Amino acid sequence: MSKKIVVLISGSGTNLQALIDAERQGQLGGNIALVVSNKKNAYGLARAAEASIPASVKTLKEYKDAGKSREDFDRDLAELIDEKQRPDLVVLAGFMHILSPAFFSRFGGRIINLHPALPGELDGAHAIDRAYSEFLAGKRTKTGVMVHFVIPEVDKGQPILTQDVPCVQGDSLEDLENRIHAVEHQILPKAVKLVLDENIYAKAI
Repeated sequence: MSKKIVVLISGSGTNLQALIDAERQGQLGGNIALVVSNKKNAYGLARAAEASIPASVKTLKEYKDAGKSREDFDRDLAELIDEKQRPDLVVLAGFMHILSPAFFSRFGGRIINLHPALPGELDGAHAIDRAYSEFLAGKRTKTGVMVHFVIPEVDKGQPILTQDVPCVQGDSLEDLENRIHAVEHQILPKAVKLVLDENIYAKAI
């Protein structure tokens, strides 16, 4: 039986598209059973529709407007995902929301995240912008991409795959972004396949 993958997105969904393409080529190790966005207008939802993948939208704003907490949102998000699919793996592919233990407790070591930096470097938001600023200041010659298991500490989970990305003299920020995104599209499907094929999961959180 094919292993089930749920992908969480917030934006254009280029990394979702890389996963969809890998699945079509038989190179993902499972099937994308559900896409969930926390933004109503995320273009990734159109990508899911084009690929005939079920999709759901759940926004934190709706919870805040109702006087509910982030933990309520995370708990209900986990419930939605688990009730619909009971996934073997949850993939955060440009999901711009920091998840709480209310979510982790449901999926434990079966959540992975894509981050545009190397382990131990540039944790958190705006990693590419910060890498570029450090490059211009002469403080770095490379950055990178990693796929890692998700733990409560942001971007601190065990790396699954990493790849260096050079900073090239004369690069614009857009040049560096494009080079990083190209690597993301390669490394994320490979990491998903590795985890599912080898049954590699993080230890209980």
